[in-house]
Amino acid sequence: MEASFLMQSALFRGISLEEAAAVLQCLQAVERSYPKGALICRQGEPVQAAGLLLSGEVHIVQDDLWGKESILSRVGPGELFSEAYAAVPGTVSLVNAIAARESRVLLLSVARAMQPCAHACPFHGQLVRNFLACMAEKNLRLAQKITHTLPKTIRGRVLSYLSAEAIRQGGRSFTIPFSRQQLADYLCVERSALSAELSKMRQDGLIDFHKSAFSLKVQHMEY
Repeated sequence: MEASFLMQSALFRGISLEEAAAVLQCLQAVERSYPKGALICRQGEPVQAAGLLLSGEVHIVQDDLWGKESILSRVGPGELFSEAYAAVPGTVSLVNAIAARESRVLLLSVARAMQPCAHACPFHGQLVRNFLACMAEKNLRLAQKITHTLPKTIRGRVLSYLSAEAIRQGGRSFTIPFSRQQLADYLCVERSALSAELSKMRQDGLIDFHKSAFSLKVQHMEY
C-alpha cells in the first residue's frame, strides 16, 4: 500500500509519515482483498477488527428477519468501517459490511489502539482521538439517514437526500454514490415507486437526472 494514501485518511490525521509504519504494526494491520458481493463483516457475528478501505467500495447493510435489506451507509477509499463494533470485544455486529465492488481492505485491531501502549508511542494519543472522531462522524451520517427517512412521502425523502448531497458537494449539480436500487434501499422505499416518483419530479421541473447524476432545478421545493 502507498503511505501517501494512508496519510489522506482521517485515521492518520496528525500522524507523520515516519510514524505510519509504527501505527500499522501497533494495530496489527493485515491487508485483505474481497471480490464484489463478498461479506467482510457478517451481521450477528462478533467483529474482530475495523476495516480501512484502500480501494473499491463497501456498503453497510442491515437485513431484517424477512430478508429485506436497508443500506445504512456507503464507505469509500480512505474511510473506516465496523470500528465501533470492534472497539467493544464480543459485541456482535447488527449490520453486514459488503464489498459493493472488488475491494482491498486494511484490517486493524481497535482493541490495541484503546489499550495503553507499552512502548509509550508518541502518536498513540493522536490515534485514539482520530478513532473517536471517525466514530462521531459515522454517528452523524446515521442521524442524517434517519432524517432522510422521516418524511412520509417518497418525494419528501428524495428531496431531503438530494438537498443534503447538494450542500455536501457544494452545488446543485452532483453525482450520488448509489444506483437506483441502492438509493431505494437507502431511503427504505420500493425501487419501482422511487423510479416513478423521480420521473414525476422531473416532469414537475424540480430535478433533472441521468443515471446517478442529478441537478436541482428550483430553490424552493414542497415536500
